[in-house]
Amino acid sequence: MRAKLTIVLGTLLAMPVYAAELEINVEIPRINAAEYHRPYVAMWIEGADQKAVANLAVWYQNKDTKEGHGTKWLPDLRQWWRRSGRTLKVPVDGVTGPTRPVGKHALKFDDRQPELAKMAPGNYTLVVEAVREVGGRELLKIPFTWPVKASQSGKAQGSSELGTVTLAAKP
Repeated sequence: MRAKLTIVLGTLLAMPVYAAELEINVEIPRINAAEYHRPYVAMWIEGADQKAVANLAVWYQNKDTKEGHGTKWLPDLRQWWRRSGRTLKVPVDGVTGPTRPVGKHALKFDDRQPELAKMAPGNYTLVVEAVREVGGRELLKIPFTWPVKASQSGKAQGSSELGTVTLAAKP
């Protein structure tokens, strides 16, 4: 009897623990321009009150150039800057990083990430904002519910600075 109990408990403990997961795909389109600059992009989660509850990623020119350091232009990400950017001390480990080239970029987050772990149950919105020097500005939003009890997906289509942005939330 003791051996059976040990085997059953050992099997339960050896089983993987699955966490709620957010998969985000962001497309940066090719833009034909005489002077092309990679866009600054911010991704965050807003609550129903439109206040930022979690910063997921901020891509910016994070090295010194002849024009100065890229943090100088972070306020150009207007919505992100107003919601949470101005209160952050950049760089933020695990959040900030360099701008990305043209193409599709995949990101994964799970409920073990500190900011997601403290999110209360409710309705939220993934917000993706992009701005480009000598270019335009674009803001896309995809709603979802947290915690994830059943698979959810959402999609938003950009028209200039962003291509397709998708969100897949899995329990």
